[in-house]
Amino acid sequence: MLLLMIGDIIGKPGRRAVNKLLPAISQQYGVDLVIANAENIAGGIGVTLNTAEELLRAGVHVLTSGNHIWAEKEIIPYLDGGMPLLRPLNYPPGVPGRGYLISGQVMVVNLIGRTFMSSFDCPFRAMDRLLDELESKPPVIIVDFHAEATSEKMALGRYLDGRVSAVLGTHTHVGTIDTQLLPRGTAYVTDIGMTGPIDSVIGDDVEAVTRRFLTMIPHRLSVGKGRVVLNAVLVRVDEASGRAVSIDRISQEVE
Repeated sequence: MLLLMIGDIIGKPGRRAVNKLLPAISQQYGVDLVIANAENIAGGIGVTLNTAEELLRAGVHVLTSGNHIWAEKEIIPYLDGGMPLLRPLNYPPGVPGRGYLISGQVMVVNLIGRTFMSSFDCPFRAMDRLLDELESKPPVIIVDFHAEATSEKMALGRYLDGRVSAVLGTHTHVGTIDTQLLPRGTAYVTDIGMTGPIDSVIGDDVEAVTRRFLTMIPHRLSVGKGRVVLNAVLVRVDEASGRAVSIDRISQEVE
């Protein structure tokens, strides 16, 4: 089984990259399931119904998120509906939405980190509970770990090694070079990167970000313009054992 995980999609430019590049990538590699982190698809922060449906029409099967899932209130009622959109599993009990879903022989799980983030429930223990409590788990389990600290991401990858098929990092928008197979068969990368404007600061307009650093006055940032790249990883998994066979990075610019 071949799975494609697309890094944080940034606004309209990122959605354009998915629309233009995903069909050809899926056909070229024979992708079975496409997962994408979508928490920044609506103007650079949050998710709306229209933007989520656009990605689903483009060929994405499961949408994951992170700390910005609540930025656009209109999406909240859909988190408990039939849309394949996840919020992190380790939010407190009673929060709308779900942190995992099962699609055929694959379970996709969304977790959020705590270091430099906020006071979420422990992602390590939340994942332990999920794996312990589910009576019938599919063999293939993919984890989107939306976290800031590289050490926290690496620690979770090692913690879950051999218990899940892949731990794939999102949130920082800066791709890392450590795609690898861990000793017990889990595919891992600290951060997939982003799908959005190249000439930007993690997807946002350079001048606006620089002004915020110089003045320390908070203001909403606008999405960058110009050239656009799609960052993703391809993970090949043995369907019987759930062990990853390979993980490869994809980086394609929209022509």
